[in-house]
Amino acid sequence: MFCHWLIVRRLCFKKLQLQARALSGADAINALRPFYFAVHPDFFGQHPREREINENSLKRLNGYLENLQKPGFRSFKPTQLTFYVREREQSPSSVQEPFGAAGFRAVSFTLRTKDLLSTVLDILNSCSLSTDHVQSLNGSVNNQSTQETKRMFPRPIKWDKTYYSFTGFKDPEEELEQAQRMETTLSSWLDNNEKSATKKLKDSLPLRKELDRLKNELCQQLQLSDIRWQRSWGIAHRCSQLHSLSRLAHQSPEAPKNAKGQTVIFTDRSGMNATGYVMLGTMDVHHHWTKIFERLPSYSTLQKKVLFLEERISQLLGGIQITYVEELQPMLTIEEYYSILDNFYDQVHNKRLPFHPNSLRGLQMILESDRYAPSLHELGYFIIPVVCDLVTLQWFIMDKTHQAREKLKRKEESILLEKKLIKTATDKFCLQQLYKEPSVSSAQMIHSCSNLLEEPLPYLQGMHLCISHFFSVLQDGDLCIPWNWKN
Repeated sequence: MFCHWLIVRRLCFKKLQLQARALSGADAINALRPFYFAVHPDFFGQHPREREINENSLKRLNGYLENLQKPGFRSFKPTQLTFYVREREQSPSSVQEPFGAAGFRAVSFTLRTKDLLSTVLDILNSCSLSTDHVQSLNGSVNNQSTQETKRMFPRPIKWDKTYYSFTGFKDPEEELEQAQRMETTLSSWLDNNEKSATKKLKDSLPLRKELDRLKNELCQQLQLSDIRWQRSWGIAHRCSQLHSLSRLAHQSPEAPKNAKGQTVIFTDRSGMNATGYVMLGTMDVHHHWTKIFERLPSYSTLQKKVLFLEERISQLLGGIQITYVEELQPMLTIEEYYSILDNFYDQVHNKRLPFHPNSLRGLQMILESDRYAPSLHELGYFIIPVVCDLVTLQWFIMDKTHQAREKLKRKEESILLEKKLIKTATDKFCLQQLYKEPSVSSAQMIHSCSNLLEEPLPYLQGMHLCISHFFSVLQDGDLCIPWNWKN
């Protein structure tokens, strides 16, 4: 009788496990549609900083969801995400975070769930979005009765128009249709925004000069190689950050001496990143920055260990170069990057793959912790998961070697052509600056510059022009136009 009871308990437990994992990847995407429409970067065209944060967070979220669907994958790290959520009409009784004047609010949450259903519910609840449409909820996940969770949707969710009129939510399909109908041409947009951009640019000139002065002074005073910014912060924000660094240098002159010859980058966290740049978190106080400067000698030791591991892995994999590409990878600290290299080295060292020495010299690979299958990027980089089947990895690299070399060759040609077109367009339109957002590829930049050179655009003279994905005028007067603009 006791054995029979154990069997029943085991079967019930397995049944509950299956219920909690019953949500498929497609069902999860459908259930998250309200969330995607609330945070999608396409709706943040006038707010480049918030758009960039949402883009980066969506990449990390997609990696988390991808991991949940891996067969046999059980190792999960808590993932902290921040999104800017667009304002939606809510009932007076609902408790919401305060909205800014721009019509969106910042939401931060940490995912620790190990199944799709729990993850979907966590995301929707964290963003104060309705979960009524999510079916087959497990009672232990969302504290609701199992009577409400009898079945899953057999098809993609498509709400009736009455749903939006009753709840007050905006119909995302109508919003997208309206955006398509109101498609803007470059000429008409410049006609409407040239005066505003010119005024903002004129007003920002004193601050731009101040920024250049502060940057040059600090580079000379602290003997820095360069000062950079991770995000597209405005000129005033950047000046404020440089003033903070200048005050630190005067109050604690000994601390920054360790940064001699280094590149300092203002970002969201303090430390040293995978490329060896000194990161100063913009939300941290001087005390944290001082500690980072004091720790730089120990970071130097860790850098040497990173270079050693990269070299050893390269030797074991036929001379392929291990690289870290800021534009393609999330911002990693040097400690995180070392851990990734160390884990991968243990695998390839214990099971030596039969690559001929230097047979892969000239090729490049990126290590990713959020993937489970190797792939070849369009720019020629092998994207290799830290944990993967090494036999599969060997055959994949051997099979794609020629294709990777061709892509790398085209990448180098594209970079040269891109630089040439940027200089030609800058000279033709007498631009102060022509640049692109990190998310714009070289091919997209070439396409945009080639089309610009065919147009007479007198409004651009003396302006700062950014090739982006949206039309917008930045606070400092920079003109942002989508790379695939139409005329």
